[in-house]
Amino acid sequence: MTISTPDTLTIATRQSPLALWQANFVKDILEKLYPTMKVKLLEMVTKGDKILDTPLAKIGGKGLFVKELENALYEKRADIAVHSLKDVPMVLPEGLTLGAYLERHAPTDAFVSNKYLHLDEMPAEAILGTSSLRRECQIAHAKDNLVIKSLRGNVGTRLSKLDNGEYDAIILATSGLQRLGLDARIRHELDDELSLPAVGQGALAIECRDDDEIILSLLAPLNHTQTRLCVIAERAMNRTLEGGCQVPIAGFATLNGNTLTLCGRVGSIDGKTLLKTTQSTTLTHDDDEGLAQILGIQVANDLLSQGADKILKEVYHT
Repeated sequence: MTISTPDTLTIATRQSPLALWQANFVKDILEKLYPTMKVKLLEMVTKGDKILDTPLAKIGGKGLFVKELENALYEKRADIAVHSLKDVPMVLPEGLTLGAYLERHAPTDAFVSNKYLHLDEMPAEAILGTSSLRRECQIAHAKDNLVIKSLRGNVGTRLSKLDNGEYDAIILATSGLQRLGLDARIRHELDDELSLPAVGQGALAIECRDDDEIILSLLAPLNHTQTRLCVIAERAMNRTLEGGCQVPIAGFATLNGNTLTLCGRVGSIDGKTLLKTTQSTTLTHDDDEGLAQILGIQVANDLLSQGADKILKEVYHT
């Protein structure tokens, strides 16, 4: 089947250096696939970019970095929007869909410091910066003698705050640093056992209108099957827990042959309680996406049976 290629395609993107890298990454792929099509960027500022003096969880985590981009899709000022999947709410607005999940880059968290080579070297009362309740609860569970402070801003801003001495170390997504060519700032990647990644971390997703068959056809070659199945399971877990992207929930799936395994965690922010579960399913190629969804729901229900709902309720009302 021949795809009818439009003359131009517009990508809605945030203006941060990392978001622009991601949008240009997708732009380059599309231009190689469809040489006659001109791809343009529509740069935008989101609510999450504007409010920088408040922890994300306090201003509501759902859609903070995507709503303005979604409005551009609704208004047909853009054809697609490129997102870090971990920023995308678990339930999409009516009329929009994720048309492609790109191959996942490094899903881990990275330890960055000018003073210490490893998290384990940090002494009592040393200051660790992170914007993530997920990272905070897991690290506090493992090391309860650190002072963990909120850290907001784009990657460059966060590194500047570290370099200015406001923090002894900070935790950032490995993939973001690598995409910006800042690998040298990474002292080490945190082990999954210490800090299980966020749902969708390291993966890019492309959002579009769900009735735009031409765009959906153009995006089809960008879909990475293994990543898609893993993040569908992760997002089903988070959706069942009624969690957004700024809550102390971790979820990470792996696919080995036909075996899809999902690890899930929910923790109290002080780190005193950290609930864990791991479950697997065998994919049959009949309804792999459905099986991935079921696995996510099962992992969430296991966490709920351990008391995750009580922990999350406290977080939402803090």
